[in-house]
Amino acid sequence: MPRLFTAIEVPRDIGAMLSSLRGGIPGARWIHPENYHLTLRFIGDIDERTANEIAGILDFVERPAFNVTLTGLDQFGGKKPRAIFASLQPSAALIELQAEHERMMQRIGLPAEGRRFTPHVTLARLRDVSALEVAEYLATRGGFRPMSFPVNRFVLYSSRASQGGGPYIVEADYPLRGRRGLETRYARAM
Repeated sequence: MPRLFTAIEVPRDIGAMLSSLRGGIPGARWIHPENYHLTLRFIGDIDERTANEIAGILDFVERPAFNVTLTGLDQFGGKKPRAIFASLQPSAALIELQAEHERMMQRIGLPAEGRRFTPHVTLARLRDVSALEVAEYLATRGGFRPMSFPVNRFVLYSSRASQGGGPYIVEADYPLRGRRGLETRYARAM
């Protein structure tokens, strides 16, 4: 039973820059740069038939390429921090792509995602780390300079059941290219 999610990959050069932020928090589990990504829709553990249906329906996403910008560092969890992440500036193109993934997953019978979409790239998972340690870490990295990169495709990832952080396998990729011709859509539907 695969565990799936859709995501945008982080380019290697951006991943290398983000990886320079690793360290400084005892007990943090830092994500390997090759596993950095921006989750669009977590799908979860599903059967093979549903996985195939998801892979097929995602082929009908028709969106143009766009750019995203990483704007700073933050944490999830408040007084009980559980992750450090690089935040992304929300854009209409990104929000619309994520919303389309959500609609498609609900259309094939999956429950709605319970969390509000917060565009981010997880850098570290935290356990038994104090809010003060995280605040100090974030304060020392206050000079984060925005980083932009183009998004020309999204992927369907699989992962093994674990605490998170990879390894992730690209099961399928979907180029962002705008409107396709009707003959292409018709041929794919056959």
